[in-house]
Amino acid sequence: MAAEDVDDARQGIQSVENAMTVLLALEEGLGPMTLTQISAACAMAPSKAHRYLVSLARVGLVSKSRSSGLYDMGPSMRRLGAESLRRMDEVGLASEYLPELRDRTGHAVNLAVWGDHGPVIVRWDYGSYALPITVRVGATMPLLSSSVGRVYLAHLPAAITDPVLASQAETGEQPGLTGVEIETIKSEVRRDGYVVTSGGVLPGVSSVAAPVFPAVGALPLVIALALPTRHATEEALARLTEQVCATAAAISSETGHRNLPSAPVTTRPQK
Repeated sequence: MAAEDVDDARQGIQSVENAMTVLLALEEGLGPMTLTQISAACAMAPSKAHRYLVSLARVGLVSKSRSSGLYDMGPSMRRLGAESLRRMDEVGLASEYLPELRDRTGHAVNLAVWGDHGPVIVRWDYGSYALPITVRVGATMPLLSSSVGRVYLAHLPAAITDPVLASQAETGEQPGLTGVEIETIKSEVRRDGYVVTSGGVLPGVSSVAAPVFPAVGALPLVIALALPTRHATEEALARLTEQVCATAAAISSETGHRNLPSAPVTTRPQK
């Protein structure tokens, strides 16, 4: 690292960092806050916190209610947040993580988005282990028999997934499951935070999938790892599931999501 880079890393403006501490306290408070609450969250004296709030209010990053006296995010902050979301390329962001996941595990990885007829594969990176079939980008995956599909099934509203379920059932793409069985699948996916399937879509292929959560709105992406079933031992699946969930959590953090589910330590393969 060059000397000037070291200097840049060490330099900074303490008051700016303090102001960000105040803004982060408001963000983590999840609603309007009193001066006492903000100062406590910042570990800052109320008088000092108040000075920062005054300055932040002047530039519109913080607002103070005239009726309640509570502080909250200001109009400038809302505009910044909206513009940040507008500029975010979620597929591009997630794609930066996939090669590393593939290299760490040695297995194929893929990325899916929700399309008009269900989950669509938008990226597939092959790993070191040959798979018995080639999956093309643009392929639509079934909701019930694929790991990617089950993640979307669990996290998207029924108003979105039910028409796709009905359509895929008519074409024979879905196994015959009752409504109770489908609700059980949804509950298990939400509880576990991931899905493991074996041979549901591709004979001889097992898959681990996990959701990428957005800052707001519906689930945008699902990442998955595919491996030959002969390599899908209980120990291997536990390790790979942890890797997939950790990667999904890292991408979710980049999108601005909070309160991420913890990565699991065991797996429950779903047939």
